[in-house]
Amino acid sequence: MKYLHTAIAALLLISANLANAGWTLSNELSSVTLVTTKATHIAEVHHFKQLSGSVSPGKAKVVIDLASIHTNIDIRDQRMREMLFNTATFASATIKANVDTQALASLKVGEQLTQNLTGSLSLHGKTQDLDLGPVSIVRLTEGRLLVNNQRPILVNAGSFDLAAGVEKLRTVAGLPSISNAVPVSFHLIFEKK
Repeated sequence: MKYLHTAIAALLLISANLANAGWTLSNELSSVTLVTTKATHIAEVHHFKQLSGSVSPGKAKVVIDLASIHTNIDIRDQRMREMLFNTATFASATIKANVDTQALASLKVGEQLTQNLTGSLSLHGKTQDLDLGPVSIVRLTEGRLLVNNQRPILVNAGSFDLAAGVEKLRTVAGLPSISNAVPVSFHLIFEKK
């Protein structure tokens, strides 16, 4: 009986250590993409090349380097940095979320769980509450987690004082319209520190 209590105590300690273990975002293996719509029906997919982040007890954070926007057109990248994001003043966007790290600790390799996450988005000097919706979390290896949103997050430019920037882009590109609503998806790999 004494051995059983010792084994249970050891398992609880290991589980607590996993829950408290820090995780760091792998920039090379992760992506944040957005879809823009112009001229009513033309949709294009873009992504950011530089991401950082972490998961610590109860919290997750992802920082997006806005200057790393990649649209496959250099002049458009430059215009988005200068006219839309104003990266000279607002270099990054930050997503913070509340995470059940105890549930993460109990995941075995190959297992998946779904968490409905809420948090906030800080962008262009504004912070708004954010419903990340259902997020899939998969334990790929002992030291690696995959985190995907199951449906895109809709970010409205007007909520972050970006509507004027969208209008500048529309004017300079000579387009009839650019949508202020942008679906955002993420595929994140976190590695144990």
